[in-house]
Amino acid sequence: MIVMSMKFKCDECIPVGVADYIAQSGYDVDTVNQEGLSGASDREVWQAAQLEGRFLITTDLDFSDVRRFKPGTHHGILLMRVSQEGQTALSNIIRWLFTHYNPGSWSEALVIVTDHKLRIRPPSSDV
Repeated sequence: MIVMSMKFKCDECIPVGVADYIAQSGYDVDTVNQEGLSGASDREVWQAAQLEGRFLITTDLDFSDVRRFKPGTHHGILLMRVSQEGQTALSNIIRWLFTHYNPGSWSEALVIVTDHKLRIRPPSSDV
C-alpha cells in the first residue's frame, strides 16, 4: 500500500468507520477521540489539527466561516453537510469522495460536501 502525504484528522462527530476507510486508502489519519480530545473546544481541536499539519474532517458548521478559516491559511477543512449523519451515510459519502476525487488536491482548501454537490474553495479564492 502506498502511503499518501496528505494527513487527516476526524472530528469527534465523524464515525470511526470513516477514519478506518481513510487509513485503508493509504492516508495518515487520526481522530479527536484517539487523541483524548473528546469534548474539547473547537479551538483546541483546530489547534491540534494545525500543529500536526492535518486536514480536518467535520460536520461542525463553526468551521464554515471563510472569514475565520480563510482557504490558504490552514491545512484544509472538509465540512460534511449531509441530511443523514449516521455511520453508514457519512462512510458512504467519504467512499464516494475518495473514489471520484483526489483528496490530495484539497490541501489548504475549504471543501463542503452536501447531498447534492461538492464545493471546493481553493487557497487562491477571494473571500
